[in-house]
Amino acid sequence: MFMNNPTTVEISAGESNTPLATTHHAPGIDDSIAVPALPLRVLVLEDHAFQRSVAVNMLRTLGCREIFEASDGAQALALLQEVGTVDVALCDLQMEGMDGLEFLQRVGASGQVKSVIISSSLSADLRRAVHQMVALLGLELLGDVGKPLHVQVLANLLSKSLDRPALAQPTAAAVTLASEASVRQALAQQQLQAWYQPKFNLQTGEVCGVEVLCRWLHPTHGILSPALFMPVLERCGLLDELLFAQIEQALGVQRSARAQGVFLNVAFNLHAVQLANAQLTTTLKNLLAHHGACGASLTFELTESGLLEAPATSLESLVRLRMMGCRLSIDDFGAGFSSLQRLCQLPFNEIKLDAEFIRNLEHEPRCRAAISSTLALGETLGMSVVIEGIETDAQRRELLALGCSQGQGYWYARPMSGADLLLWLQQHSDRRDLDE
Repeated sequence: MFMNNPTTVEISAGESNTPLATTHHAPGIDDSIAVPALPLRVLVLEDHAFQRSVAVNMLRTLGCREIFEASDGAQALALLQEVGTVDVALCDLQMEGMDGLEFLQRVGASGQVKSVIISSSLSADLRRAVHQMVALLGLELLGDVGKPLHVQVLANLLSKSLDRPALAQPTAAAVTLASEASVRQALAQQQLQAWYQPKFNLQTGEVCGVEVLCRWLHPTHGILSPALFMPVLERCGLLDELLFAQIEQALGVQRSARAQGVFLNVAFNLHAVQLANAQLTTTLKNLLAHHGACGASLTFELTESGLLEAPATSLESLVRLRMMGCRLSIDDFGAGFSSLQRLCQLPFNEIKLDAEFIRNLEHEPRCRAAISSTLALGETLGMSVVIEGIETDAQRRELLALGCSQGQGYWYARPMSGADLLLWLQQHSDRRDLDE
């Protein structure tokens, strides 16, 4: 039975495969001193006895409810079988026997470890690769404390673990897909509406265009995320029907914006499979003629992953779109297996860099190098570069220093309905007039 004070179970090297757990009070803690109690069960996986002792003492000082120790991955797995799930694994990576990498692989699907803190003296580039591995295993990475450990850094990461349960519940509900019948009905009743997120000039704040997204305006559930219905549309072969409905809506908004004195380039997301539709360009020409618009006012964004093995019919559609004056953009560039050969072969004139590079810009020097390289590549190939996912002014300033000129993200504007966009554009124009 575990006691209320912080407790430790240790399995040392050389013990049998069926460990005999030992429970003891935390020594060296004055009971008269108030230690904040953290309702956390923490596993320390560290082969170096002194460093393991330092980590355990820090966790005791921070008031962790239960602390467990193991000197290699096999012992840690045996301990988890005995004591059950832990909230946090403070994990070294390099050790004799089963190392930290194999341990993480083993517990990734078991649910025995809720979150991970990496503590390793490996080089930064190797630890970054481990961060990605942890994410792919479905484990929550609280952070990387390196070595030596610092108590305040460790305390901050443990606080993140305490915040986790409140954040986990909404995510699970978001992946429940709508039924095919309800999605078909929504499409037929025009409940799937185009929403717009502005792109902007990082230096001046001027609007460069908008990306068209989609929201379900449900009569009883309100505004629903595309995560609920886009996979259903794709599975049922309804992407083209949605695209043409969005183009119809967006061209009307574009015409209204033009009446306000604002020219908007409108960008639509296009799946690679849609390029095989022989009627794509014909239908598009008819829609443009109906609204008195030109192809140069449209951009089509395609993710790179679907283009690596594009067949001849898809290439023909790309060429025809460019012949109509439309711009073509490679979306989420860098998120898949980028093929520079295909980038040179296909008739694109814009690159949209994946938002993941921006999220890690402050802490990852390689992300800064990747952005700079993409900007240089775009300039060499005569392609503009748009940076996605800008959420703070600090990111905007950093990107400006790297030479970026166009961006998109919540720092500037969130996605909005067509009516809200027109109002936003008018207010934005009025503010600029006042500033001048």
